[in-house]
Formats: sequence, structure tokens, C-alpha cells
Amino acid sequence: MSTTIRTLVLTAVLASAALLGGPVEGRAQANATPPDVLAALLVEVRALRVAMEQMASAGPRVQLALGRLQLQEQRVNTLVRRLEEVRSTLTQAQKDSEATTQRMSELERMSREAPEPEVRRDADAELKHLKMDTARATLDLQRLQTEEAALTQDIAAEQSRWTDLNQRLEALERSLGGR
Repeated sequence: MSTTIRTLVLTAVLASAALLGGPVEGRAQANATPPDVLAALLVEVRALRVAMEQMASAGPRVQLALGRLQLQEQRVNTLVRRLEEVRSTLTQAQKDSEATTQRMSELERMSREAPEPEVRRDADAELKHLKMDTARATLDLQRLQTEEAALTQDIAAEQSRWTDLNQRLEALERSLGGR
């Protein structure tokens, strides 16, 4: 960057020397207006310096914003994967619950209608175990549903943050492109 600044300043000095060092007739005219030319040249060099400093400071800001955007995207992706896992587990748990409910209906029917007392006793024992399993499965279903709702909210919040960061990056890009 300093080499570029030096080159620009050297070019400006040479250009002003060429303007001021022209033919004799031009010197008389140049001697009449050198303060204006030098002042304008000085203003231009200062403006160039400010622009270069702004461009130099924009690089790290762009990198920082891009890094934050990437981190936010990773957070969203991680939460989406977790939500997919929870939904898959929840779907399987609901299927298992439906199967257990059907099995319980069969056992209740067997317990009422079986002619042999031994079959009724076995059906009642299995029914007792299934009821305990069903209670645990119901708690698991509720836990999974709660986790699914929480993950859905977390994803919405993280996507909102990602959108905000993306908008800031686009604004930064527009500000740099407008120059």
C-alpha cells in the first residue's frame, strides 16, 4: 500500500512539475496561478489518502463480517441437522406408540375373552408391562415434542441473525462498490 501511495504522490508531483515547468510563456501564466494549482493538488492528494485509508480499513471489516456470517450459517446448519434427528426419532416413537396401543387392545380383548385362565393371566401380565412402557414412551414423546418446538424456535432466531449479518455484509459491499 505504501508503495502505491508513493507512486501516486510521485506521479502527482511530476505532473505538477510538468505543468509548472512548461514553456516560458506558460511560466508567466503558471506563476500567476501556482497557489491555486498547488492547493488543488494538495486537496486531491489528501482526498486520495483518505480514500486509500478507507479501503484499507474496509478489508478487515469485510473479512470479519464474512467470518461471522459463516459461523452463523454453521450454527443454523447444526440446529437443522439436530431438528431432523429429533423429528426422525419422534416419528419412530409415534409409530412404536401406535403399535403398543394396538397390542394393548389385543391383550385387553384376550384378557376378557380367552377361555383359558392361563392365557388371561399371561395377557394381564403383559398388559401390565405394556402400560408401564406406554407411560415411559408418553414421557419420551412429550420430551421429543418439546425439543422439536425449542429447536424450531432456535432455528428461526439463528436464521434471523444470519439474515441480519448478510444484510450488513451486503451494505458494506454496496458502500465499497459505490466508490
